[in-house]
Amino acid sequence: MAQPLPSPVTGSIRDGVHYYAVRAFYEDTDLSGVVYHANYLRWFERARSDLLDLIGVDQRAAVEAGEGAYSVADLSIRYKAPARLGDIVLIETRAVKLGRASVELAQRALRAETLLADMDVRVGFVSPDGRPRRQPDAWLAAFETVAPTRNESR
Repeated sequence: MAQPLPSPVTGSIRDGVHYYAVRAFYEDTDLSGVVYHANYLRWFERARSDLLDLIGVDQRAAVEAGEGAYSVADLSIRYKAPARLGDIVLIETRAVKLGRASVELAQRALRAETLLADMDVRVGFVSPDGRPRRQPDAWLAAFETVAPTRNESR
């Protein structure tokens, strides 16, 4: 009997915080074995995408239906310590504010107890022509399961 192929890694949500683990591979590093700064953005994006999957937000279906998609509106990242080749890095994601058309998230990259980087990001829901629009009601409801506050002004 053939054994099933492995499934992709997924994170988990505990007490309103999403956790997603990554490993720093050779391709993530520069010549000195330190993780290249832009790869933190990739890791944070993967964690956000995994969070959406876990709460039932189907981005692909929304795009294919012509409804729209999330787009990064702004972000601020701070680098605290380097990750290195072979490190296991835990990405934590917290929903900070939920608005009608946007979500603000706080993300951290940790190696054990060491903070490597943290980022604040706001993603807005945009129509296919790039204009802001209200998120689908089902998405708002899904985010309310992990978002501590709701800001109606956005």
